[in-house]
Amino acid sequence: MAELGILALAFVAGSIPFSNLVARRSRGVDLRDTDYNSVSGSSLYRVAGFGALVVSGLCDLAKGAIGPLLAGPDRPVLAALAGGVAVIGHNWSPFLRGLGGRGVGPALGSLLVNAWPGVVLLLGAMIAGKVFRQTGLGGFVGELALTPVLALTSGAAGALAGAAVAAPMLVKRAVGNSRPREPGWRPYVQRLLYDRDPETPAAP
Repeated sequence: MAELGILALAFVAGSIPFSNLVARRSRGVDLRDTDYNSVSGSSLYRVAGFGALVVSGLCDLAKGAIGPLLAGPDRPVLAALAGGVAVIGHNWSPFLRGLGGRGVGPALGSLLVNAWPGVVLLLGAMIAGKVFRQTGLGGFVGELALTPVLALTSGAAGALAGAAVAAPMLVKRAVGNSRPREPGWRPYVQRLLYDRDPETPAAP
């Protein structure tokens, strides 16, 4: 399959907002209308519970894996880029007029195909953050560590796979789905580190 076709398919698949679709189907709620500033799995969990999160999470994993699988192991650069554009589609979905989630699900799907140690790293960081009641900070550390750790475990191809998914996740954390209410740079640092605005409730 042609490279541009794979990238286009990866983007379109990544853009499908499964969290919002499941929320609307199960609870009749549009996640864009909630106070959590994210069309994501964490918002879905708060609204619809664990079962809905599992369904959406599996779909998000699959959509992140499609492009890298089509690229195959012989085209690691294309596979990494396909994973990255799936995360971009998820984070800034055209089906949600540019809104979206944080990209964790499709990033995990991409890493499962391209560099599986990244899955262990990212999930481990998030679990550690959960234990210390700092899930957002744990995610930040995991995303920041993806590229250097995968460079050590999986070489240049792993580093590229990690960077391709980490970059749009980190950008989305900072910019969110809207401008912060508080002016200045501090709200953006708060978002980057903790993945929320000061007035937004912390993730459970």
